[in-house]
Amino acid sequence: MAGFKHALDVTREQDFSAWYQAVVTGADLAENSTIRGCMVIKPYGFAIWELMQKILDDKFKEHDHVNAYFPLFIPLDLFEKEAEHVAGFAKEMAIVTHHRVEHRDGKLVPTSPLETPLAVRPTSELIIGESMARWVKSYRDLPLLVNQWCNVVRWEMRTRLFLRTTEFLWQEGHTAHETEEEARAETLLMHGVYKWFICDILKMFGIPGQKPEYDKFAGAVDTYTIEAMMQDGKALQSATSHYLGQNFSKAVGITFQGRDERLCHAHTTSWGISTRVIGGLIMSHSDDDGLNLPSAVAPYHVVIIPIVRDSADSADIMEYCTSLKKELSQKSIRAFVDRKEISPQNKKWDYVRKGVPLILEIGQREVNDELVCCTTRTTLEKGSMSRSEFVNRVASMVLEHDETLQKRCEDNCKRRLNSSVKTLGEMKEFFAGSGNGFVVAKFNPTVTDVSALDEMAVSVRCIPTQQSNTVGKCIITGTETETDAVFAKSY
Repeated sequence: MAGFKHALDVTREQDFSAWYQAVVTGADLAENSTIRGCMVIKPYGFAIWELMQKILDDKFKEHDHVNAYFPLFIPLDLFEKEAEHVAGFAKEMAIVTHHRVEHRDGKLVPTSPLETPLAVRPTSELIIGESMARWVKSYRDLPLLVNQWCNVVRWEMRTRLFLRTTEFLWQEGHTAHETEEEARAETLLMHGVYKWFICDILKMFGIPGQKPEYDKFAGAVDTYTIEAMMQDGKALQSATSHYLGQNFSKAVGITFQGRDERLCHAHTTSWGISTRVIGGLIMSHSDDDGLNLPSAVAPYHVVIIPIVRDSADSADIMEYCTSLKKELSQKSIRAFVDRKEISPQNKKWDYVRKGVPLILEIGQREVNDELVCCTTRTTLEKGSMSRSEFVNRVASMVLEHDETLQKRCEDNCKRRLNSSVKTLGEMKEFFAGSGNGFVVAKFNPTVTDVSALDEMAVSVRCIPTQQSNTVGKCIITGTETETDAVFAKSY
């Protein structure tokens, strides 16, 4: 539309990074804390996370997982039991060394050093494994399927709201099994759950696959990932699942009496997804007017804005809005009546920026004629229909909203998939300047020297589950291989 002014003051094309920040601010999702690298998740942003939690928690429980909670502090000497694991997190760990402070010359000074320094939880494989070692005595105690919702701390140098912060929220599942076969099946089961959540629930474009040897989780035998493509063509690692083998059970002593009465080490797994996925949601679906939310994680499906121009009409309009909300709620539609004393136009654009799928404006004319005036978030088209028609159609309108988001995302991402790159020179040309996307090319999975990729700020994102089953030359070594890999720049 000629002359149309967007709800944000920066567009994706002008500055993708600034646009991302504008979406977060405009939707009132989060803000930076006074503590460097940490964020405050504001009520609307946390409402999105709560809906994500509910969906995933219900799915975990369908597969017999139970929730528990484990300590935030992990003795540093416990990390030393798994050398590869501690090496993987050595540069990110925050360490507590004292347990008391004293006033000295007007300042608080730490005193009373701890005998054993404590790491602030960067992940919980070892501390949960320590509990599992106490709980598991026999094969009859297995499988042990535990999940926890918590916070973790990883000391990041460069931070960005949701995408990378020093402290963040997540869930981490940890399971112990009698056999390798059962543990591997569990790893792939949860990998499938994450693919369902990312692609079917959040409507994002994600490629499931396995991490290459050089980039798997510290201490894992195998790591699986969902690599989602953002609107700018960069990848976001959105959820991971790890088969840990017996590495951690041997480190902390998770043993059990087997069916043959011999002492065995359990096979373990871990898997998780974090508030980082909210950043992925933003970069997958939002536009130059702000946030766009798939209905499953939208705090409101419908916002109702009363338009009162004459105080004498106020009671009728408010009663109409309230009864409409009740009617919608009976159809499992999350509806909200905004009664704040702010101009209706400002309210409307506020909810556009917040990504509410359907925005209703109700004035005296709508009350008199039993109408609703509705703006759909994906198109910003405004139309009027009878109240009864809207109530009957609202579920399908929300579904159409989701389908539009998913199609837009898929169309954008598929345009950025490239399978024609065969050499490092061609890859360098593809990623030159602002060019981004996913390159699918041949890769020898035993390769560990990827310095040629590092120079381009590109990495192997995953070895996709779906392979072409063709033979070609590894883009790095030139050796023949059947393995396809996804290459991309990433967040």
